[in-house]
Order: sequence, then C-alpha cells, then structure tokens
Amino acid sequence: MAEKKKIVTAVFRDRLDAERAFDYLHAKGYTDSEINVLMSDQTRSTFYPTSKKDDDKHAAGSMATEGMGVGGAIGTAVGATLAAILAIGTTLAVPLTGGASLLVAGPLAAALAGGGAGAVTGGLIGALVGAGITEQNAKAYEEALRNGGVALGVTPRNDDHADDIEAKFKEYNGENVCYC
Repeated sequence: MAEKKKIVTAVFRDRLDAERAFDYLHAKGYTDSEINVLMSDQTRSTFYPTSKKDDDKHAAGSMATEGMGVGGAIGTAVGATLAAILAIGTTLAVPLTGGASLLVAGPLAAALAGGGAGAVTGGLIGALVGAGITEQNAKAYEEALRNGGVALGVTPRNDDHADDIEAKFKEYNGENVCYC
C-alpha cells in the first residue's frame, strides 16, 4: 500500500498574505496545478471582483467539472495570480450551508471530481480529512473559509521544502499551519 503524501496547509485571513504565500509557492517552482486553493465564492467576489480594470487581468473560461452540475464560468477576468488559479484547470464548487459555495482549485479539486458527486456530498470537512488534513485543522479551515479566509496547500517535493513552506506560511500570518 502506497504511503499517502503529506501536504503543507494554512489558512490566511488577509488577501495580501494569501497572495504572498501563493506567489512564494510559484517562486519555489510549484505550478498552479500543484497548489490547492480554497475560498468561498463570496471571498472570491470580494477579493477578486471581475470588474477590476486592466491591471493584472487573467483570461478565464468555463473550466468547471463536467457532469457535476457546477458548470458556468468563474469569470471573464480576475485580478491577481491567486484568483487566476480558480480560472484554470479543474475548479469545483462545493455547496456550503446557507446557499454559499466553496471554490476548490488544484489537486484537491481533481481528486474530488474523480470521486464523483458522492465525494462532495460528504461535506467540506470530510473532503479535507480525505485529502490528508487533520480533522481539527479541517474544522478550523471550514470556519475560516466561511469568514472570508483563503486556504492554501501543496505537497512539498522534499522535507526541506516542507520546512521552508511551513516557515513562510507562518511568516505570512498563516493560521493552523500543518504538514500532515
């Protein structure tokens, strides 16, 4: 049985901190398809309005997972590199209570989509725990995401990367930083 790969995760309550952490991962050589990004649809629309002028625009198209009833486009233009990941690759909308949705991009979205609709109906905490995040951190992330936070995660290439990423996430005010 193959050992499950551990990921470094953190939640950021400030847009700038989340963007700096995301940009750090890019500078370290991680691609958009390797970085998990989770935020509520309300956070995305608040932090990254599609009506932003020409600065830092990224084209986006409909990349929602087929057959899961989450179709539609993320937007025609989103600001900042962090929001761009929500516009490329597999992006999944996971319903939250109260009518809101959680936007998931990166390997976690692909894993959820690969599991079919049943993987999503288990709820956010179940999906996060299934991805290797501790239940305690999953609950903290759910609360933070409901209140405007942005969660980031990446599977480090080695232990040195894990240590560096953990330290940088903490430096950028990441909460519940975990290598699990």
